[in-house]
Order: sequence, then structure tokens, then C-alpha cells
Amino acid sequence: MPLPPGPPTRTALITAAELTPPAVALLLLVALSWRPLMTLDENIARTTHRWAVESPGVTHACRILTDWVWDPWTMRALCAVAVVRLVRRHAAWGLALWLVATCALGTLLQQGLKWAVGRPRPVWPDPVDSAHYAAFPSGHALTATVVCGLLLWLLHRYDAGRAVRRTALALAVVSVVGVGLTRVWLGVHWPSDVVGGWLVGALVVALAVSAYGRWGDRGPLDRRGRRPEGFPP
Repeated sequence: MPLPPGPPTRTALITAAELTPPAVALLLLVALSWRPLMTLDENIARTTHRWAVESPGVTHACRILTDWVWDPWTMRALCAVAVVRLVRRHAAWGLALWLVATCALGTLLQQGLKWAVGRPRPVWPDPVDSAHYAAFPSGHALTATVVCGLLLWLLHRYDAGRAVRRTALALAVVSVVGVGLTRVWLGVHWPSDVVGGWLVGALVVALAVSAYGRWGDRGPLDRRGRRPEGFPP
């Protein structure tokens, strides 16, 4: 039987409600090729591509970051580490399964939107990088947002120390924002693709946290994964 939603669940629901309108609006504008947005995307992309061609050192650094540090497979590896830790240290099988399912849902949603929208990627006579599949939304931006968002929530749930949470938050912000900027800099995504990835990824996290809080949660955990007295097992 589902538990009554607590304050964290309500917060996640409110966040999801706030994210849905801009995410849907951007999706529709891109799908309909709304001219003002397309023009803005093209202007920004042309400028950043010129900078990328003129700054090979920065471009090389961006390729390393986007391919080896903030890429989707690295993010999924972080998720896998969290899953192993949840199972081995806390025996939290349900929470681990929820984490895997949420990451998988994000990937499926990303691929489904790419197929449905079918937006072409930028094409350049002098490309500095290449990518496959459709452009909207950015899979790098969406995956980083989902994984970083879930990991931050887990740190809060298990009452990690303040210094740990602040450091993790800083790293997450740098990673999510940074990977989006590298995709535009390298000329493989339009700016609105990245914004769409951020919005959809954040929406997935909010909905997943809300769902877990209502149907999977059994109370807060301390740093050792134990529940205070008064909470059901």
C-alpha cells in the first residue's frame, strides 16, 4: 500500500510540475521548427563553431571531456558504482533497482524523442567533431543530468556529510553545464538540444524521486543506512 507523500515527495512533484511546461514547449517549438528559435540556434552555433576552429587547444580539451569524462558511458559507470554500493553496503535492492530503472528510462526516453523529432545535427564544411543519430535532445546533457541528479539525491537520502554534499553538488553542476557547452562548442548539437536534454533529464529525476517517495520509500536513513525508531522496516 503506498505511503502518504511526505515533504520530499511533494517537493519533487512541484518540481516536476514546474519543469513540464518549458520541456513540452521547447519540444513543440523544435518539432515545429519555430523560425525564431531556429535562427537563434544557427547564430549561436555558427559563432561557437568559428571559435572552435580558431582555438584547437580548447577544442581538443572539449573532445577529451565530452568523450571520456562526461560522456554517457562514464555517467552510467558512476550509476553502476552506486548500485553496487547500495546492494553491498546497505542491501537496498529495491533502491538499486529503482536507480537502474530510472537511468534506463532516461535512455529510452532520449532515443524515443530523437526518433520522434528527427532533428538534423549541424553540418559544417570544416567539422571539428562528429556524432550520430538525431540531434534533439542531447543525450550527453540528458544522461549527465539524470545520473548527477539521482546521485545527489542518494547522498541527501543517506545523510552524507555537508562537505561531501557540497563538493558533489559543485562537481555535478560543472559536469552537467560543462558537457552541454562542449556539445555546442564541438558543433554536434544546437543549443536548444542541450537545453532540452537538461529539462527532460531534470524532469525524469523529479518524477522518479516522486514515485519512489510515494511507493518505494520507508523513511529516512542515517549514514549507515539505518532508519530511526518509529519508521517501518
